[in-house]
Amino acid sequence: MKTVVALALMLAAGWAHAEKIGDVSTAFKFLGPDHKIVVDAYDDPKVQGVTCYVSRAKTGGLKGMVGLAEDKAEASIACRPVGPISFSKPLPKEEEVFSEGLSPLFKKLRIVRMVDKARNTLVYLTYSDKLIDGSPQNSVTAVPVDRATPIPVK
Repeated sequence: MKTVVALALMLAAGWAHAEKIGDVSTAFKFLGPDHKIVVDAYDDPKVQGVTCYVSRAKTGGLKGMVGLAEDKAEASIACRPVGPISFSKPLPKEEEVFSEGLSPLFKKLRIVRMVDKARNTLVYLTYSDKLIDGSPQNSVTAVPVDRATPIPVK
């Protein structure tokens, strides 16, 4: 049991956690919380000085209140430099940097970082997938990095 807990803590340490920025109600629900659009901030765990802001739908009502609702697949992303950009080690050409469940089973919101070496730019893509049927809806944003700071790639 201790091994399982230690492994879970090690895996969680590698993932960035969302910081809630705010939300707006989109539909009143008599029982349970309203349907909302939430905005969360994620700091890139391997790129100091870059934060991604993700907005997405959050289902309310009774199902949302007890955690049984399946949130919609739509999401929007905007990543921005929030300080000096630096790298502690080389980055893979493409890597999933954030993942969050949108339903009790099998549906996830994912954010993937890609390196555009030719333009010295970090590209972030958000999409959702599901075990059987993912969604083609996606959103992309890019963070150009000053040429004086080349992006190290594995």
